[in-house]
Amino acid sequence: MSLRKAISRIGAMRTLPILWVTLLAAGACSEDKTDVVHRATDGDSVPTMMTRDVTTLISDSGVTRYRITTPLWLVFDEAKEPNWKFPEGLFMEKFAPDYTTDATIVCDSATYLKDKSLWRLDGNVNILNTQGEKFLTQQLFWSQRDRKVYSDSFIHIERNDRVIEGYGFTSNERMTTYTIHKPSGIFPVSDFKGNGKSDSTAVDGDSTSVSPQTVKVNKTV
Repeated sequence: MSLRKAISRIGAMRTLPILWVTLLAAGACSEDKTDVVHRATDGDSVPTMMTRDVTTLISDSGVTRYRITTPLWLVFDEAKEPNWKFPEGLFMEKFAPDYTTDATIVCDSATYLKDKSLWRLDGNVNILNTQGEKFLTQQLFWSQRDRKVYSDSFIHIERNDRVIEGYGFTSNERMTTYTIHKPSGIFPVSDFKGNGKSDSTAVDGDSTSVSPQTVKVNKTV
């Protein structure tokens, strides 16, 4: 074999690895090609944010108004009616302007409608006001815009001296002045503690207006 042919053959063998690497790289590029498909999501069922084990402060007009603690917070900003959902329960503290606690709220689940500034509390709703009065119901609405709390459900109110029950309820935000629209009874506390005789008073009337000091029943004639 001549020297010229030998050098030519060696040069060809050296170019083979380079050609092989080039082919491999080309194949890798073609295999890794990704097609991106943009699919529209349902804003009413797919949250824009999901946060677990949350404790957060919420401000209104630059003033801290509430503290919320919840296991799960879902934000639906892209829904037809933007809302927050708390499907695993909610504990809320409502603050007065001097940052003292006006009321505490516990419920099994909650929904906040942002555009309406409206809370809907569901399932074992338990509210405690500054006078130590306890409010128990299965559903309650709280309008921040109108600054009132209301419900059409059965309501059970525990005060220091008596227990009041009925259907339909309206109150101010602090839960200190309230009206039961269809009262069904006023009972001494001993009836529920089991340490005295029953001395309950059934009430047939249009409404019961309640303040921390008095109970006024408007009876139907």
